Amino acid sequence: MAKDKSEKKERRRSEIQPTEVAEDVEMENVEVTKPEKKAREEIVIPLEDLSPIAHPLAQKKLVKKLHKTIKKASKNRQVKRGVKEVVKGIRKGEKGLLVLAADITPIDIISHLPVLSEDAGVPYVFVTSKEELGHASSTKRPTSCVMICPDQKRRVKKKEGVEDKVEDYRELYDECYKEVEKLDQKILI
Repeated sequence: MAKDKSEKKERRRSEIQPTEVAEDVEMENVEVTKPEKKAREEIVIPLEDLSPIAHPLAQKKLVKKLHKTIKKASKNRQVKRGVKEVVKGIRKGEKGLLVLAADITPIDIISHLPVLSEDAGVPYVFVTSKEELGHASSTKRPTSCVMICPDQKRRVKKKEGVEDKVEDYRELYDECYKEVEKLDQKILI
């Protein structure tokens, strides 16, 4: 059996090594093209498919900021994903920013979260897509809700230069927090 393996290896080596010597080729008028980066496709969801209780709904600019904040928070392990974790965090009295997906069906899954968060004094905002929310929170699965908890005790082991990243993330979080609070105060008639 050992003989067979060594023979196979020798065959592979001989197949990989070229038998002919390549000639030099002049490359005068040849253009080198770089492969373009794949642009992430934007998920468009019609307003009819969004939940009727999805208020306040974040605008495009705020959604980008929120996704960026969620990505940085998930790298620092300061994110709660899913209904169970979020409810547990709110009941324990953790403060943060709650981001809900507006395209969840049936809506009963997350309908109690706005009430819970208002009682606890946690600001919340809806974004249009659960797929984008899941992607931003570093999971492959679509996520119905995410809570950013910047004051959470568990953190990644500190390395050199980590302090700056935490500060940068904190500033971004504060901006989002203020914008979401402004949205919450507006009343639709």
